[in-house]
Amino acid sequence: MKSRLWLVFCCVVSFVWADFPHAEATIGGLQAQMASGQLTSVSLTTAYLERIAAVDRAGPTLHAIIELNPEALAIAQQLDAERQAGKVRGPLHGIPVLIKDNIATADQMQTTAGSLALVGAKPPHDAAIVAQLRAAGAVILGKTNLSEWANFRGEKSISGWSGRGGQTRNPYALDRNTSGSSSGSAAAAAANLCVVAVGTETDGSIVSPASVCGLVGVKPTVGLVSRTGIIPISASQDTAGPMTRTVRDAALLLEAMAAVDPKDAVTATRPAGLALDFATQLKPGALKGARLGVVRGPFGLDARLQPLLEAAIERLKAAGAEVVDLGDQPDFNRAGEPEMEVLLYEYKDGLNAYFATLGPDSPIKTLADVIAFNEAQAAQELAHFGQELMVRAQAKGPLTEAAYLEARAACLKFTRTEGIDALVAKHQLDALVSITNGPAWLIDPANGDAYTGGSSSPAAVAGYPSVTVPTGDWRGLPVGISFYGAAWTEGKLLSLAADYEAATQARREPGLAATAGLK
Repeated sequence: MKSRLWLVFCCVVSFVWADFPHAEATIGGLQAQMASGQLTSVSLTTAYLERIAAVDRAGPTLHAIIELNPEALAIAQQLDAERQAGKVRGPLHGIPVLIKDNIATADQMQTTAGSLALVGAKPPHDAAIVAQLRAAGAVILGKTNLSEWANFRGEKSISGWSGRGGQTRNPYALDRNTSGSSSGSAAAAAANLCVVAVGTETDGSIVSPASVCGLVGVKPTVGLVSRTGIIPISASQDTAGPMTRTVRDAALLLEAMAAVDPKDAVTATRPAGLALDFATQLKPGALKGARLGVVRGPFGLDARLQPLLEAAIERLKAAGAEVVDLGDQPDFNRAGEPEMEVLLYEYKDGLNAYFATLGPDSPIKTLADVIAFNEAQAAQELAHFGQELMVRAQAKGPLTEAAYLEARAACLKFTRTEGIDALVAKHQLDALVSITNGPAWLIDPANGDAYTGGSSSPAAVAGYPSVTVPTGDWRGLPVGISFYGAAWTEGKLLSLAADYEAATQARREPGLAATAGLK
């Protein structure tokens, strides 16, 4: 009898992930169904909860979700009542959204950055972007797993692993990594565990997992989206952003997230009159007449990916773009060492400021407390890799020190004034284009990440926007291409990416295979 019940359970699980009725659903398509009465937010939310149970908790066990929101169905019910009364808040009304577990919610869920150290340390308020998403009518479905502390803890880390959530797995090949640090958000959106997801990035943490999970990922200009209530790494580089299956959904989600926040001064630097109707700005034929500069490196990418880049260039040209081949830009690499110095300084300063918001009852009040906790709980927290970056950050002084100021100035020089800004001006470019990342690598608890290269750093260090969109496969594993450029050009980049997406249609639903097939 027990074996028969297990067989029935397996069949049900297989059916749920193979025949999910909302596979590859879009915000617009779901809104049309809800508007016509064919669908409710309650039934939609229920369907995603069932899929999470079948795919994330059982079956392939992706470990993309660290915690579900026990209030999700009640929120969906309230939003359905509003719709019935004639009130629709906007495109996100009733749409299930997953958010990364370093984004604070003042509800029944935890906010821990994946660390056991912050279990029970309750934030006093929702993060600013969570408040905006709630106001827009989104159903916060739950929190996603991540590379613990947003992948700024140890020098031999395993992306997608956290003490709370375990190891996230790539839905295209379960033995492959999701990259990081927005690992769970990427796996969840790719595997249709939500309609859209929110990630955060300091350098690569949105665009890299989006690329290896076949998604669109948007890393906005620092200042477009508030960071208040997000567990920080770097005040000069951190930002939240959308992780979605289509560019249009990314544009709609970004519209809901973008806002000036008095508690995050950098949001006041947004230019007056900047158009935030990103979805409206998506125009067919945006590539026609656009001048695009292809940057080939030096990004540590395998030479065998070159045919994917050449194919992308041909697609851009076929769509009417004028392509300028910029070759390698070695000066971009000169930002590497000063970037690390900046991150170490800003990490300690930012974390200590965040911990101060948790109140006197929180057991964690400083970065030093986290380091001590990890040492005391080494069997759970330090079993796979250490906390060398935390220790190095703890040794840093205040942000007034010359070493920090000089490093920050070098970062801006190599990525802005002599980097992206210089290339855009010299060649009169609308955007730069590069392969986003190499394909997903094997999960290796013994040796840590075997990173396959990536082009995220120039835009990340500059604080400038980038958009990655699927461009093709390498031996069954997704690879993305990035459009990046000057500050506050999200609308243009999204439009270019949407036109490229329409021309290539490279996104494909993952098969939840045990391993990647050789081609």
